[in-house]
Amino acid sequence: MAVPKRRTSRSKKGTRRSHHHVVAVQIQFCARCNEPVMPHRVCSNCGFYQGRDAIAVEDDKQGK
Repeated sequence: MAVPKRRTSRSKKGTRRSHHHVVAVQIQFCARCNEPVMPHRVCSNCGFYQGRDAIAVEDDKQGK
């Protein structure tokens, strides 16, 4: 079984892990209602996606 002859230094270990950093989640805002929406997702508030109504969303305010 292969065993390393020398301990891996901090710089060598850091260079190897340089691409392991956490990337922040990108948030966009809906063009119609200005609610935060993740990219390439239908707005859960109004159902708007790419210039059209993708899903029909019932308003809770109208039912009251």
